[in-house]
Amino acid sequence: MFDILHRVGIHNAPPSSVYGALTSIDKLSNWWTSDTTGRSEIGSVIKFRFGERGFFDMKVLELEPAKRVVWEVADGPKEWIGTKVIWDLSPEGEGTTLRFKHQGWREPVDFMNHCSTKWASFLFSLKAQLESGKGTPFPDDFLISIDFD
Repeated sequence: MFDILHRVGIHNAPPSSVYGALTSIDKLSNWWTSDTTGRSEIGSVIKFRFGERGFFDMKVLELEPAKRVVWEVADGPKEWIGTKVIWDLSPEGEGTTLRFKHQGWREPVDFMNHCSTKWASFLFSLKAQLESGKGTPFPDDFLISIDFD
């Protein structure tokens, strides 16, 4: 199995604020996709829609306030189904270090490379949302590819 890994420092945002941005439907829509629905409760499914680009349905597996969020991909691209998206938070001074893992890819296909870069762009959107109040969720996200985005 293969994993996508990222580490991002978020200034002036304690872990509780970052946790809120990962668990509130309204706040998720401020940095990932404006078309986000569902409930962020263990066992529930959060639906993320990206117009013609596709969708992801995430089943909430773990919620540890100000420390950890874990989702399992219930539906979406075949390469994603069954993988886990893990957000680990740790305090750093006035801010938070976020350690991100998209775990369980069966093989390191080109789509995994694309998704790694796309995750990074959305993590910067999360960082911007928390630091300045303005993220860049879909459909205003940064396009990184000419073949799929």
